[in-house]
Parts: sequence; C-alpha cells; structure tokens
Amino acid sequence: MALRILLGALIPLLFSAFVWADSLRINPNHPDRYTVVKGDTLWDISGKFLEHPWQWPQLWHNNPQIKNPHWIYPGDTLYFSYVNGEPRLSLSPTEYSGYGEAPDLTPHIRESRIEQAIPMIPSDAIAQFLSTPKVVSADELAQAPYVLEIADEHLVAGSGDRVYVRAIENPEGLEYTIYRQGKPYISPDTQEILGYEAEYIADTLVETPGDPATLRITKSDSEVRRGDRLMLSTAGAMALNYFPRPPEQRVSGSIIRVMGGVTQIGQRDIVVLDKGTADGLEVGHTLDIYKKGRIVIDRMQSDEAVPVKLPDELAGVLMIFRPFERVSYALVMNATSAIHTLDRVQTP
Repeated sequence: MALRILLGALIPLLFSAFVWADSLRINPNHPDRYTVVKGDTLWDISGKFLEHPWQWPQLWHNNPQIKNPHWIYPGDTLYFSYVNGEPRLSLSPTEYSGYGEAPDLTPHIRESRIEQAIPMIPSDAIAQFLSTPKVVSADELAQAPYVLEIADEHLVAGSGDRVYVRAIENPEGLEYTIYRQGKPYISPDTQEILGYEAEYIADTLVETPGDPATLRITKSDSEVRRGDRLMLSTAGAMALNYFPRPPEQRVSGSIIRVMGGVTQIGQRDIVVLDKGTADGLEVGHTLDIYKKGRIVIDRMQSDEAVPVKLPDELAGVLMIFRPFERVSYALVMNATSAIHTLDRVQTP
C-alpha cells in the first residue's frame, strides 16, 4: 500500500517531463486492443503500441478524461484509437471495436482482489543491486573503517559473530555493511580506472561505538576476514522515483561488464557502463545499445586482404537504475540480438 501511495504521488511529476518527449512514434504493428496478463510490465506493454516505450505517459496524456494514468492490473484491456488525429490509449471494461472514435472514458472506482498493479519494469531483476554491491574509489575504501579482530579468537566470522572495528566512535547509523575490494572498472578508451567494485560480504549492527567498536554480524554471504571494510548501510534504498526517459544531453559510452558471469547479454541482464553522474546520467535514463560491427576481410578488388569494419547496429535498449560518479548499473530492457561487453551505448 505504501508503495502504491508513493508511486501515485510521483505520477504527476512525470507529466511535467515532456521537455524530453519527442513526437509519438507508434509501433506500426500495434494491436487495436491488448489484455494485460500476469508478468507484464508497463515497459513491455508500451512497446506493443510505441516504438519508444518511454513515451508511455505521453500516450496516456492524450486522453483528456484521464488526468493521471491508472495503474494497470492483470485482466485489464487497453484500447488503441485515434481521436481528432491524436493517438489515444484507453482503459475500459466495455467492449470496443477499435474503429472510429473511442467512447468517453472517465476514471472510476473499482473493486478488485488483485493487490499489485503492473510494474513499470521488472523490479525483481534489479532488487539485489539497489543497495549492494557498490562502486567506490580506492581512497573511499582506504579511509573506511575496517575489521581489526574477530571475537572469541575466530579466524573468520559469520552470522551471529562479533567483530571489532576501527574506528566507529560516532556512528552515523546503527547498521553498517562489510565490503571487500573487488575488480576495478576500467575505461576501454583511456584504460583509466573508473572505480572499484565493493563486493558485499555481510550486514552488521553496532553494539558498542568506539575505537575499536563492537559490531555483531546479522547476515553474511561470505566469511568476514580481518581487513574487510565497512560503510554505512543503505539496505532498503529503492529506486522508486524514476520513469524511463532519454537523457537531455548527448551521452556515448560502452558496456564494460555484465553481472552474473554470463558472456552474452540479453533482456533483463544487468550491465555496467563506463559513464555515470559526472557525465549527466540519472536514475531512469535510457540509452540505445549498438552492437559493434565485425571486422571482415575484403579481397574483391585486390590481392591484398583489406580489413573493413561493418556498421554498428542497434541491438537493444537499457535503463540506468543505479548511477555512480563514473560508472552506472543498467538493466537491459529489451534486446534484438546478442549483446557483448564493449558494445556501445548512446542517447537515442
């Protein structure tokens, strides 16, 4: 309920963002009507009617009877029509042929046993990446408090164990997360280190502040070791205040890593980009993905082998859901072909 109230409060803000909306581009293969099924997302549904799914609120906006778009539920039927030359998407429990003018539709109170509306994106795909891991600089890790010793002379620690940490004398909160420095993120263009992945190890709770402080491990994914670093916990932080939209400025970058240990990237995979807030990226920004063209050998015009690079081709769309200063985590919203690391991304 709290989530729906928060989302409802955010919807009106979305309609003030038409500064980034281009003219509506309708999917030429759109259906006249579509019935929502469990597992759909607003992004998937909007792609059935629009070439650019982020224009979803603009399509709803064309219905003057609906000041704020309804949240859509499984079983609802959406009707597409043109009214006075403007495309319109309407929600109605009544049958409609899809031809001519759509009936006047007004928001109505409905009783339903369905508790959860269709989400904009598959939130379960990004949930584990909203608070951990983190991207940090070498200085941030070096200056963070660290595990000095493990209670009861244990060599490693796990859930339920206590650890002594330097130095948390005036904690900003009671919950701290233990991290360990992971692999660096490297720019494919300059070979510069953009940051380091801080690998999640465990959650802790401060029992006694001090230098050293005493903390108890409440949850762990790996064994805690001496020298592991701690940062104030951000557990529970959810990226709720976004709606997919293109950046207002030109952004061009590359996919530098895929999470989950896969080599070929597809829909709903999580990737890391070599661009972040310093480049103007924000939560909700969408970028087109271009598959790098292969190098082929041309022997048609001479005896010498002439390398020729094939054109880069549009391969999908991704959405930024957790930007850091110089890198960003992104969700692949759709993919029309296999995507790989070092493929390019850019503003649509």
